[in-house]
Amino acid sequence: MNNILIVDDEVKLRTLLSRILTVENFQVVQADNCKSALRALEQTPEIDVVLCDVKMPDGNGVDLTRLIKEKYPHIEVILLTAYGNIPDGVQAMKNGAFDYIIKGDDNNKIIPLLHQAIEKVDKNRKKSITKKFLKAGGADSVIGKSKVIRQSLLWAEKVAGTSTSVLLTGETGTGKEVFAKAIHSMSDRAGKSFVALNCAAFSKELLEGELFGHRVGAFTGASKDQKGLMEEADHGTLFLDEIGEMPLELQPKILRALEAGEFIKIGETKPTKVDIRIIAATNRDLQQEIREGNFREDLYYRISVFQIQLSPLRERREDIPLFIDYFLSKSSGGREISVSDQALKALVDYSWPGNIRELRNVIERSVILMDSDMLQLEDLPFEIQQYTSSSSPTPLSTPGFSIASVEKSHIQKVLRHVGGNKAEAARLLGIGIATLYRKIEEYKLKE
Repeated sequence: MNNILIVDDEVKLRTLLSRILTVENFQVVQADNCKSALRALEQTPEIDVVLCDVKMPDGNGVDLTRLIKEKYPHIEVILLTAYGNIPDGVQAMKNGAFDYIIKGDDNNKIIPLLHQAIEKVDKNRKKSITKKFLKAGGADSVIGKSKVIRQSLLWAEKVAGTSTSVLLTGETGTGKEVFAKAIHSMSDRAGKSFVALNCAAFSKELLEGELFGHRVGAFTGASKDQKGLMEEADHGTLFLDEIGEMPLELQPKILRALEAGEFIKIGETKPTKVDIRIIAATNRDLQQEIREGNFREDLYYRISVFQIQLSPLRERREDIPLFIDYFLSKSSGGREISVSDQALKALVDYSWPGNIRELRNVIERSVILMDSDMLQLEDLPFEIQQYTSSSSPTPLSTPGFSIASVEKSHIQKVLRHVGGNKAEAARLLGIGIATLYRKIEEYKLKE
């Protein structure tokens, strides 16, 4: 729902416009003069368009337009006047007004104009988000033109300027850490540390030590004081990845640290104060984990003040060619590599259970194995090749697409890649050296 600010000192007109716009599914904020309009813009950062009278008790709408555009360049302003005045209209457009219309005569223009202005706001906002994410987190952050990824980027931009805790949800490999870094880089904490911790990578005891640190002598082997990651992230951002894997016994201590802004190191009695922003991520359904007794409800509400759901790659297939181009450029070693139509169709059609991370690995592996500067269907893993059955001129049941044929071709390419080094080939293939020799003999591969 788009937000409109109506600025007019005439209560009846303001109320009438508000009712009309509400029926048209706009969210309306009202102000009766220039001062209250500027205050409303400060208090409601989601305003998209301002409908503003020209003559007001404490100023002029033409001058107010200039102030709005200087401070909020993404907002569009439509000026309304009871009396047409060419010099005012010209100055209004110079000051950045979207349009200048006459009350009464042009009432039927208001709704279409609002939609046009909002369309412009959306385009400008997308450009702004892209620039910020490019600066903040690199090209990985902004790859994609799908509606779902643009919405996620918009939410990330809005929450970045606050200190609100953020919970990023989505399947493994959807780019949650990339989003976390970009949110940090666009925040007021950008100059401070971004500290990441994978909660699934440690036991309860080790995780507690990683987070809170310890004092010398706290346990056997503690030969010196050790800072924890919470202290390292002071005035910055702490990213808790896979927070759904955090041991239940440790969760109260984390909650206490987040709520009080202090914690006690292992072996210490005096609390250490910190000012940190928490961004957490999970591929689990935390509400289901709460019902099953694996996650504390109070901790969930503390970390999930603002949630962003990252869609799986299969729900944003129009973005897959963009990722392919990007990963090819990263893996090609400077070569110009293109993609055949069959290979592209297979890559777009595949379900990608491992999401972006799986796609990146497939492209890197395929670049190693390919014999030319065009990525072909046969360069892809067999499970992905199957997705081209409808477009392939050769039926999948033919010998060229049998498992044995694909395996033979794959072994040949790996052997060429390692220059005939069978030990290295076996390692890359994930099989024993004896198995590799048996396959070479079975497929009558040239030594």
